[in-house]
Amino acid sequence: MKIYLVSSTDSSEFTRLKCSFARSTVIALDAEWKPQRSNTSSFPIVTLLQVACRLGHDDSDDDDVFLIDLTSIDLASVWEVLNDMLVSPDVLKLGFRFKQDLVYLSSTFTQHGCEGRFNEVKHYIDITSIYNHLQHKRFGRKAPKDIKSLAAICKELLDTSLSKELQCSDWSHRPLTEEQKLYAATDAHCLLQIFDVFKSNLVEEITLQDPKHTNVGLKDILNGSEDCTSKIVTAKLCKAADVIRTMTENGQNIANGMVSRKTTLNTMPMDENLLKIVRKYGEKILLKESDLLPRISKRKTRKRGASLKNVNTDKDLVCSVDWQGPPPWDSSLGGDGCPKFLLDVMVEGLAKHLRCVGIDAAVPPSKKPDSRELLDQALKEKRVLLTRETKLLRHQDLAKHQIYRVKSLLKNEQLLEVIETFQLKISENQLMSRCTKCNGRFIQKPLTLEEAIEAAKGFQRIPNCLFNKNLEFWQCMNCHQLYWEGTQYHNAVQKFMDVCKLSE
Repeated sequence: MKIYLVSSTDSSEFTRLKCSFARSTVIALDAEWKPQRSNTSSFPIVTLLQVACRLGHDDSDDDDVFLIDLTSIDLASVWEVLNDMLVSPDVLKLGFRFKQDLVYLSSTFTQHGCEGRFNEVKHYIDITSIYNHLQHKRFGRKAPKDIKSLAAICKELLDTSLSKELQCSDWSHRPLTEEQKLYAATDAHCLLQIFDVFKSNLVEEITLQDPKHTNVGLKDILNGSEDCTSKIVTAKLCKAADVIRTMTENGQNIANGMVSRKTTLNTMPMDENLLKIVRKYGEKILLKESDLLPRISKRKTRKRGASLKNVNTDKDLVCSVDWQGPPPWDSSLGGDGCPKFLLDVMVEGLAKHLRCVGIDAAVPPSKKPDSRELLDQALKEKRVLLTRETKLLRHQDLAKHQIYRVKSLLKNEQLLEVIETFQLKISENQLMSRCTKCNGRFIQKPLTLEEAIEAAKGFQRIPNCLFNKNLEFWQCMNCHQLYWEGTQYHNAVQKFMDVCKLSE
C-alpha cells in the first residue's frame, strides 16, 4: 500500500485523493480521535480520517491509503468530495462498526462551522456482519456468539497481528509520528484485505442462490417449470419494487423541497461480482436526529455530592501514580534483591519486552483475574503489579509499594519507563536470557543439535536449514521451549541494545 498524508486541498495528495475516488470501486473507512472521558456531554472531535482505495483490481500492494488531517485541511472544501463518495452508488464502502465514526465525523464538521454534514452512507458493508454470516454458514447454530475485535478477525483470516497500542494515543497532537501514520493506514487497509477473503466465498454463495436465467422473455417463463417461473417472477418483481421505491423517494424529496444535488464524483462502474455482493449484503447507514445528540452518562444523575467525591478520588489516584519507597524485592523488606513484576492484561505486551532484557515478568495464570487475585499473587511472590488501570490504584492502602501505573503507551517507551522508575540495571549479558513464552530460565549448559532434535520430538519442529549450521540450542527449564542463536535472535539483541542504549 502507498500512504499519503492529505493536509491541504491545494496539495498533490488531495488531487490524487480525488483521482483515486474516481477509479475506486471499493473504499475502506476508519477514523481516529483523541480519547476523552466517558461522562463528557459532547462527541469527540475526529482529527484523522483514513480512506483506503482499491483501484479496480485485487493487488493490495497498489492500494492507496489517504490519511486526511482534519485539524489542518479546510473542512468545507473537503466535505463535498467526501460526501459524494459516501453516497455514490458505484462505490462499495467497507467499515468496522463505522456508524459511530460517522456520527463523530458529522459532529466534527458541524462544530467547525461547516454547513454540510454526513447523513448517510450508501452501499455499505460492515466487516462484522459478513464475518458473522460466514461463521453461521460454517458452524450453523453452534457458531461462536462472542463479538470479535478487528485484531482478532485479522489474526484469524489474514494470520497477521494488528497492534492496537496506538488506539488510545493523542491523535490531536501534531505532527503525527511515523508509527501513528502506519497504524492508522493499516487499520483501514486491513478491511480491504479481509474483504478479499470474504469476496470469493460470497460470490460463490450468491451464484448458487440466484437463478441463472432471470433475463429471459415471457415465452421462456411460460414454458419453464413452475418452480423456476416462480423464482424469475419474484426476481423481476423485486427489481420493479426497487425502481418504484427509488422514484417514490425522489418524488417525496422534491415535494419536501429537497432536490438532490448532482454528484461531482465520476466513478468507474462495479464489476458483476461486486454488484452481486452489494445487492445481497449492501446496506445503508442513515443517521437520525437522535443519533447526533450526545448520550448523557447515567452517572450524571447521581447526587452532586457523590459526583464531587468521585472526581476528588480520581484526582487523588492520578496524583499517586508515581512510585515511592523501596520495591518489595528490596533486602530491607526481606526480598532477594531480584526485580520481579506481575503484569495485568492492560500491559501484557510489556511482559515479553521485560523478559527479553532478562527481567522476571510474570502474567496471571487465569485470563480474567479480579483485583484481589492480582494483589494476592503480587504480595505472595513479592512482585510489583504493573498496570494501566486506574481503578487498581484504589487498593494501594491494602498493598503499599505493590502497584505501579504505567504511563506510556508504546511497549519500547513502557520498557524504558519501568527501567528508569525502578532503577533497573540492564547489561548485554542479560539480553535474551529468559523464555519469552513463559518467563522461565534456560538450562545452564547448551544442547548440541542431536540433543535438541531429541528434546524437540513431538513438541517443537527444528527447521531443516539449521542442520548444517554449527549452532548451540538452549531450552527453557519450565516449558521446555527450544531457542537458538539465529537471525531472529541477533535482531532481537540488537533491537534491545538500541532501546536500552547499551551500545553507546
